[in-house]
Amino acid sequence: MSVQDQFEPYQVEPASATDEARRRLQSGDLAGALSLAQALLADDPAEPDALYIAAVCLRHQGKPGDALTILDRLLAVQPGYGRAFQERGYCQRAIGRADLALLAFERATGANPGLVASWKALAELNAAAGHEDRAAAARGQAMWLAGLPPELISVISLLHEGRLYKAERLCRAFLQANGHHFEAMRLLAELGVRAHAMEEAEFLLESCAVLRPDYLPARFDYIKLLNKRQKFEAALNEAEAIRGIAQDSPQFQLQYANQHLAVGNFDTALALYEQLRAAAPNDPIVSLTHGHALKTVGRQQDAVAAYRAAYAARGDLGDAYWSLANLKTYRFSDAEIARMRAAEAAAETSLFDRYSLCFALGKALEDRADYAASFDYYARGNRLKREELNYSADRMHADLAAQARYATPALFAAHRGGGCPAPDPIFIVGLPRAGSTLLEQILASHSQVEGTMELPNILALAHRLDGRRRVDEEAQYPANMAELTGEELRAFGEAYIADTAIHRKGAPFFIDKMPNNFRHIGLIHLILPNARIIDARRDPMACCFSGFKQLFGEGQDFTYGLTDIGRYYRDYVELMDHWDAALPGRVLRVRYEDVVADLETQVRRLLDHCGLAFEPACLDFHATERAVRTASSEQVRQPLFRGGLDQWEHYEPYLSDLKQALGPLLAADATQSGKRTPH
Repeated sequence: MSVQDQFEPYQVEPASATDEARRRLQSGDLAGALSLAQALLADDPAEPDALYIAAVCLRHQGKPGDALTILDRLLAVQPGYGRAFQERGYCQRAIGRADLALLAFERATGANPGLVASWKALAELNAAAGHEDRAAAARGQAMWLAGLPPELISVISLLHEGRLYKAERLCRAFLQANGHHFEAMRLLAELGVRAHAMEEAEFLLESCAVLRPDYLPARFDYIKLLNKRQKFEAALNEAEAIRGIAQDSPQFQLQYANQHLAVGNFDTALALYEQLRAAAPNDPIVSLTHGHALKTVGRQQDAVAAYRAAYAARGDLGDAYWSLANLKTYRFSDAEIARMRAAEAAAETSLFDRYSLCFALGKALEDRADYAASFDYYARGNRLKREELNYSADRMHADLAAQARYATPALFAAHRGGGCPAPDPIFIVGLPRAGSTLLEQILASHSQVEGTMELPNILALAHRLDGRRRVDEEAQYPANMAELTGEELRAFGEAYIADTAIHRKGAPFFIDKMPNNFRHIGLIHLILPNARIIDARRDPMACCFSGFKQLFGEGQDFTYGLTDIGRYYRDYVELMDHWDAALPGRVLRVRYEDVVADLETQVRRLLDHCGLAFEPACLDFHATERAVRTASSEQVRQPLFRGGLDQWEHYEPYLSDLKQALGPLLAADATQSGKRTPH
């Protein structure tokens, strides 16, 4: 690849000396570009652009080994930077390591699928290794990208490098100039999903389906979006609609199985996964997804076998190891821990795999009581995960404070008697890892109640009321709750009942255990005044550290730092205190420690709050057979035990940041619960 092509076709924003170094590199002045890059690194040894330019210069000067050393520094700073992996692939090729080059180019395309040169290199390397099917797939991807307008290749790169605002501007400008371009519409929809503009994204993808029904990339994304919005029946219908034209696509077959799983067609889904594994026994993603399905229906040993098959097919598949760890009951062997350590330390391991391995190693070493090493891996995994997020504890504090400012007793009094009168929902709110799945399992063991999952409907309504805005723009919600009419509130409540019907099978009551709904109890009260609300509360140190140890599928961005999660817990308690004052008696608080200490008393409190007669099955909740999709899925299938209450104490020497963030809340909670205050 020529120096002039090194940045094709995407240009980063000009930045004085960095821009000049890039200009010199593209003009062939390697010495001048390297000198400028080194000067920049003297001021800031972790400056990503300067590291990248220096690595490119060194390789073109015939020093690939030195370039690889620079790239190690770059990937330590930006672990998910696709162009750094691409450059690593060039360097590995230059020193004759085709195997490592192949791995690097795979990582490059995984991080940034818009890198045409990496796809071409993958085609060449796979062909040379005799993997003609993979070579053909890479050639096809390279040809497809080469056929796109340069602007859209830039959009793809910008999107996958996290420059969403610039990507959106470029994509919208292209569509304004070129009308209905279906890949541009698909990309704009993907940008909308990342910006939580779900309705706009759904409209774009639905338009693609109508205007160009044979454009499978958009149809696949439409299914995924419907699934993400938990419109599971619609997603399955869409999958059925394209079976005729997508039947030969393994990607479609996996999506089709996923949709059957989502609507509860477990036997059909498992049969489809088994067919896929028989057809592609060495496909790690098929085995991994099959494992998730088996875990959901409680077939733990079969899930373990599927996860092991996944990492056997790809040794650095962090998600497979984390999925085993996330069973909470699995114990890793010495050989597995050694493989995880090696994969986590390998430079070619992707960011997602690396932090997944860190969380899995943290759990594996915790189970062996090696708490110092365990904490090191938990801390590293959290740091790596947090670097790819845009979480601000200050912004979250302001959002939660706004709820208390605008959701006032006067507002509730003004709308007394309004909303949708349906008593069906039981909301369980709080923090993740606070015992909400246990409370759900207890209630779902009652003949009149069914569990569902963490439903996004209330969060989606809040996003809708807030409208599209940049993070630095003032929020519309919750201030605009005062402007909602009685008719609107009733309609929102009725829509919630209708939209969640897909998850129900006929019981009079159902559970929505989205923990983050505690932020919107005021909205819930206005639209569903007869819904029951339960606050699942846990000791702050135990709850926060349990969240810190957990790698969540999505959301819960506040958990990836001890200070962040401590501040969030304090903000949560303050807001719950506000709801107690503004809506007295509306929320039942249930402490996890109290449930463990005296199960029957707490079960009776729960049932009384929900207006339900006592049933002994609620005490034998672990015997209830139902699909459970959260991290506690295996724990709630066992009787209660006290062993997990104070696991955080093993890590107390490392938790000073968490204690400081929780502050006086620790002493107050200890007084309430009769526990000692952490030192």
